[in-house]
Amino acid sequence: MRDLPPPDPTTPRRALGTILVVDDSRTNLTVLGRRLGHLGYLTVLSDNGAEALDLIAARGFDLVLLDMVMPRLAGVQVLRELRSNRDTIDLPVIMLTGRSDPAAAVEALAAGADDHVAKPFDFDVLAARIARTLARARRIAELKRSNANLDARIAARAVELGEAKTQLAATRADRQRLVASIQALSDEVERLSR
Repeated sequence: MRDLPPPDPTTPRRALGTILVVDDSRTNLTVLGRRLGHLGYLTVLSDNGAEALDLIAARGFDLVLLDMVMPRLAGVQVLRELRSNRDTIDLPVIMLTGRSDPAAAVEALAAGADDHVAKPFDFDVLAARIARTLARARRIAELKRSNANLDARIAARAVELGEAKTQLAATRADRQRLVASIQALSDEVERLSR
């Protein structure tokens, strides 16, 4: 068995996903961006909620890591905005917070977060939650695509069925006209043969 050559560092590798990290702490942003990058994720960093909403509107993300408590526009407000928009209603969001009380988790989940992680957190646990959330989001997206395909097939079959019913009705009408013509001819033959 041959050994495979080492990967070419100049060849770009495919990212596992694109993650928007939103936190008002530049230190947290830098650390998360670097660590997620090492795992193979593309990361975009934002230090405020308003900018995060603009970034999300401008481009697609696979997941958002959102700090719960930020000045001006809190993470929960950002999350509620995302959940109220048809385009971002299903965007996976993991809420990060320095609050360790159960009420913080309940508030985040009630606002629509897919998961909640209290700071300080073990990065490996966060990475596992990110992978699980992204995998679930991919399964949901695949189910939506399958449902859309099924809906399109059902619509096509309904059109075909409608066309078949129309053709059947026309055939029945032709048959009735033919039967009536045959009956008229039969009546005419009987009248003439008397």
